[in-house]
Amino acid sequence: MTLSIRNQLPGTVTAVHPGEVMATVKIHLDGGQNLTAAITLEAVDELALTAGTAVRALVKSTEVSLATGAVDGLSIRNRLPGAITGLTVGGVMASVRISVAGGELTAAITKEAATDLGLFVGSDVVALIKSTEVSLATV
Repeated sequence: MTLSIRNQLPGTVTAVHPGEVMATVKIHLDGGQNLTAAITLEAVDELALTAGTAVRALVKSTEVSLATGAVDGLSIRNRLPGAITGLTVGGVMASVRISVAGGELTAAITKEAATDLGLFVGSDVVALIKSTEVSLATV
């Protein structure tokens, strides 16, 4: 299967915490970071997710937010530090490529946000991803 989702980070499930309808799945990425995905119990069962399962964490570029430093008082748990390796700014939107340990992410943000943050190739950023925006695929 070919996907249009650019952001695909390999890792291993470390824990599955089921709730009534959804579960949180803890993933240790190959780059050393930890990530949390919130997915349905049905998906957990269909993918047969347990500790030790190899997965790819999938995130659409429109679901990646950026910060230029540490952020406190925020509910977003997934925070991946990196450096900008590519920046394309259009009339309305910007595409930002970020090198993170173990891979690369792309964030699609507004031109205004890119300008306000003062982004440039080489600048350090933190990619912020809500756990509900992380999909999983088994390898």
